[in-house]
Amino acid sequence: MTAPVGVLVVDDQPLIRHSLRIVIDGAPGLSVVGEAGTGEGAVRHAGLLRPDVVLMDIRMPDGDGIEATRSIVEDPALGLTRVLVLSMFELDEYVHAALRAGASGFLLKDAEPARLVDAVRRTHSGESLFAPSILTRLVAHYVDRGAPRDASTEPRAGRGPGTLTDREREVLTQVGRGLSNDEIARTLTISMGTVKSHIGSLLAKLHARDRAQLVIAAYEQGLVGARTERSTGE
Repeated sequence: MTAPVGVLVVDDQPLIRHSLRIVIDGAPGLSVVGEAGTGEGAVRHAGLLRPDVVLMDIRMPDGDGIEATRSIVEDPALGLTRVLVLSMFELDEYVHAALRAGASGFLLKDAEPARLVDAVRRTHSGESLFAPSILTRLVAHYVDRGAPRDASTEPRAGRGPGTLTDREREVLTQVGRGLSNDEIARTLTISMGTVKSHIGSLLAKLHARDRAQLVIAAYEQGLVGARTERSTGE
C-alpha cells in the first residue's frame, strides 16, 4: 500500500491546529504527522519528521511563517518537503514574501475543507496552488501594473511563445487559467503522463521555478487574458 501523505500542521492557535488535523486525518491518503505552534517549532519538527507537506501559518511568535518556510525550503535534507501557506490574511506583501521564501502555494483559512484537502494533495504532487483572489492579484501585480521584476518570483525574460510547441502553448494556457494537471488532461484529452511531461518541458524552456511562474508567463505571453480570466472568479 502507498504510504499516506504526511502533513505537518503549523499554527499558533491550538483550536485551528485541532480543526486542521480533523480535516486532514479524515481525508483518504492524508495523515497529520505532527503539529507546531511557532516558526522555530515548525523548522525543528520538519527536520525531525520529514513531512511531505507543511501547512504553514504566517503570523506566529518565535519566528514567523515566512522565515520558517525559507529555512525548510533551503534545508537540503528536506528536498521533498513542500510548504503550503495557510493564512487569514491575503495581503500582497505576505503572498510575495511567501513566494520568495519558496512556498508552493498560498491558501486562505476560510477555504472549504474539500479545497484544503485538494490543495494538500496538489502541493504534494508538485503543483502550485493559490486562492483565486490571490492568483488574480499576483498576476495583476506583475502584468497589469508593470511592477519591477523580481528574479525570485518570475520566469526569465526573452523566452517567447515562439520557443514552445503548439501543444505546450495549449498546456501553458490551461495552467494560466488555474487548471490542475487532471483538469488539463481532461480538457485537452491527453494522459496525465503527457501533461506532466509538457509541464516539465515548460519549466525548463521558460526557466521557471514552479507553476506560479508558469501562470505569470501565460499572462505575459498573451495566452490568457488578464481581464477575461479575472472576471471568471473561482
